[in-house]
Amino acid sequence: MTSPFLDALGADGPSADRAGKMDLYGRFIGSWDIDVRQFSEDGKERRRAGEWHFGWALEGRAIQDVWIVPPRGELRHGDAAARVNSYGTTLRVYDPDIDAWRIQWTDPVTRTFLQMIGREESGEIVQLGTRPDGQLARWSFRDITPDSFFWRGEVSADDGKRWRVVTEFTARRRPSSARA
Repeated sequence: MTSPFLDALGADGPSADRAGKMDLYGRFIGSWDIDVRQFSEDGKERRRAGEWHFGWALEGRAIQDVWIVPPRGELRHGDAAARVNSYGTTLRVYDPDIDAWRIQWTDPVTRTFLQMIGREESGEIVQLGTRPDGQLARWSFRDITPDSFFWRGEVSADDGKRWRVVTEFTARRRPSSARA
């Protein structure tokens, strides 16, 4: 499906004025299947499948993704009212003024909205922000290869002294998904 809106949003690649800097997240362009593990405060684990799609946006000055759990096509048990499904988007924009990425996560299903700052740290990508409840949030991409990565979501209620894992994704690139 094409539309004037999607044509205006999408881009064929990174903008020349951000050369090199877009590579941090640009390596994820394409489609991924994800194995999702969610951990409640009492330690119970829930495991589900999902899908994650990354693309160039806004004349190649941003990378946008869509994160869907469970994948489309499956029965989406628990609908939006149960707040267990996820269908949201992240907009990542490199900001030369701070030499880092400004990130906005929006999930209208779970009514989750989060702003973060992302940077490369020792070969990993670490995003930091503060949730509406005041807890710190840390999202990290680790063990990154051309066809796989591990993503972890953590929270801290004590200003980063201790972190609790809330979500982990193991991602595998779809064979038909072209890399950037």
